[in-house]
Amino acid sequence: MSAEAAEGGGPSAVVPAGERGATRIADRVVTKIASQAAREAVGRLPKDAARAYAHVVIRPQAAEGTTVEAARVRVHVELDYPTDIGSRCAAVRRRVVERVGALVGMEVPEVAVHVERLHPAPGQGAAQGRTR
Repeated sequence: MSAEAAEGGGPSAVVPAGERGATRIADRVVTKIASQAAREAVGRLPKDAARAYAHVVIRPQAAEGTTVEAARVRVHVELDYPTDIGSRCAAVRRRVVERVGALVGMEVPEVAVHVERLHPAPGQGAAQGRTR
């Protein structure tokens, strides 16, 4: 290592984190990631089913002298029925938190999952009558 680099003036000098700048992730990017994560968690649905979609609100939060953004996500999904709706919604929440955290590095303290519609599972068509 050269004397210039050791003094912080050379090309290989390490710049302190507070002086490097910031990366801003657009809300729509987080929205697309959350939507895709919800689709992955829900799995395959009938062709006439609407796709999962998300709405993301990003708010800055102060953490140790820096600004960290956290996303509050509202996801709308369609599920097959019969199913354990609670566990499916929990799986969607886990997947959204995992994927947004891994791909964007953003905290997701809240994921609200809204079930828009239930579809009969394959083999549970209308020919079998009502489910009680």
